[in-house]
Amino acid sequence: MVGPRQTGRMRFAVSCPNVGDPARLVSLAVTAEAAGWDGFLLWDHLHLVRGAALELHDPWVLLGAVAHATSTIRLGALVTPLARRRPWKLAKEITTLDHLSAGRVVVGVGLGWPADDDFAAFGDPADDRQRAAVYDEALEVLDALLRDGHVRHDGDAFHVDADFHPAPVQRPRPPIWVAAMSGRKPLARAAHYDGLAPVSPIGGPMSPTDVAAVIAALPPHAEPYDVVVPWDDAFPVDAYAAVGTTWLTESRWPAGDWLDDLSARVARGPTR
Repeated sequence: MVGPRQTGRMRFAVSCPNVGDPARLVSLAVTAEAAGWDGFLLWDHLHLVRGAALELHDPWVLLGAVAHATSTIRLGALVTPLARRRPWKLAKEITTLDHLSAGRVVVGVGLGWPADDDFAAFGDPADDRQRAAVYDEALEVLDALLRDGHVRHDGDAFHVDADFHPAPVQRPRPPIWVAAMSGRKPLARAAHYDGLAPVSPIGGPMSPTDVAAVIAALPPHAEPYDVVVPWDDAFPVDAYAAVGTTWLTESRWPAGDWLDDLSARVARGPTR
């Protein structure tokens, strides 16, 4: 099965916080599929905002329920912070979800944020450089596990000598989208995989001009290649397509009546 790396029409995804009643989040994914959205992507946070008492649920468990309740929409996390995950455990979750969904998984990965509340609060390093070193090695291991039956890896953080079966449904593996804000190393990391998820320095939507600047700094990469962008609906879809965007994501920050607002937006369907 071919992964979602087409460069034809624009695709649209819901990027939903992993917050609130899990049954309602599954229902939102069902609504998204019925309304014509192409993807349903969950955030991957453990803590997010200290003192906010947000009810956060595991995205990969939720996506298993979404896979069972849907049939066509693409599924994944945007993004899973690899620095706090064992890559073999994540590889098994991805593979299982790929089988449950008949090959609909996309894998969004990133360094993760916020460093204090989502990492240091659990004893993980908050320093970006420390986490980036583990992240790079974890991504290498994850890639190998999703591709090959037998993997040998002897690195600074991970040591693997294992037969890993079954393979995912999608071959050579499910597509990997890498989140990056800017900078030579993050963009080089993204260029090595199947897609880039640009991140605004202040969070939130990005303009086509912002996206064009990030793409211009991206090293040479394989074609076709996805660019997955948080949508600022002040700009038309064609303006994003013109600079190389392939996916636009719709999201909300989890505060106030965010889920009601996002649900109403999703029910209207994407703007084509």
